[in-house]
Amino acid sequence: MDGNRNNSSSIRQMIKDNKSKRSRSALTEKTMPKLFLACAIISILTTVGIVFTLLAETFTFFERVSIVEFVTNKHWFPFTGEEHADYGIIALVAGTLTVTAIAMAVAIPVGLAAAIYLSEYASAKTRKIIKPILEVLAGVPTIVYGFFALTFVTPLLKEFIPTLKIFNALSPGIVVGIMIIPMIASLSEDAMNAVPNSMREGALALGATKFEVAIKVVLPAALSGVIASFVLGISRAIGETMIVTIAGGSRPTSDINVTESIQTMTAYIVQVSQGDAGFGTTIYYSIYAVGMTLFLFTLIMNLLAQFISRRFREEY
Repeated sequence: MDGNRNNSSSIRQMIKDNKSKRSRSALTEKTMPKLFLACAIISILTTVGIVFTLLAETFTFFERVSIVEFVTNKHWFPFTGEEHADYGIIALVAGTLTVTAIAMAVAIPVGLAAAIYLSEYASAKTRKIIKPILEVLAGVPTIVYGFFALTFVTPLLKEFIPTLKIFNALSPGIVVGIMIIPMIASLSEDAMNAVPNSMREGALALGATKFEVAIKVVLPAALSGVIASFVLGISRAIGETMIVTIAGGSRPTSDINVTESIQTMTAYIVQVSQGDAGFGTTIYYSIYAVGMTLFLFTLIMNLLAQFISRRFREEY
């Protein structure tokens, strides 16, 4: 009798525990969707707030400076007085695109080669060693990269290019390229790993070499993801701040000379934000106009990456 009572009491306890678990699970099921929705709304409102702030202050800037001058003038000299100041965004855009072009010339071949090796050649043991090293590169603070460019890369380059200035476009461009190698390598490798092994095996069965399989089969099949990684890398290079601020200098010019000092859009924003302009001045509002230009550049790059991914995606 005592055994039956103990069994019935344990069964009642189990039923009670199950009910308690179900009630907690039901509460979680009701609460979590609301929490996720709140997080999504906060993200949207933050984006809207940023865009609204940029637009409002940019309109104030264009009330003082002609948008035609802003787009067509090749000179950017905001600190020469209100009457003689020049606000031509072309000079800052030229510096930004120069650094970006150098960075992509470094990052695309190295990152793509690393992705092909990790995807097609490396053993599982080798991959476990190389991938964490690439992730460490991605985690290094950009200010460290900036001082690395100024104190190591620039003196090294001066050994080969005697006319290279202390502040120049070449050194930060190379270091920005090194910084975005992990992004291109990781995203490209993910795209290549998504290609079915049956395609590799079929090409090998037809007599193709491993290199031919990687270049002529796997790479074309993963082209959408690879190109998207390039576009995102370009977007990252355009938005880089600390490296170009430290090693690039502060001389806005539309002349493309990688040995001379330049200034990018992000570097100019940093310069003015340090207190070189008072609140309410034209120079103060100019950082919002430059920020809006930078925002449009990165937005276009991200939209282009999404379009390429959808347009050339291969589904297996």
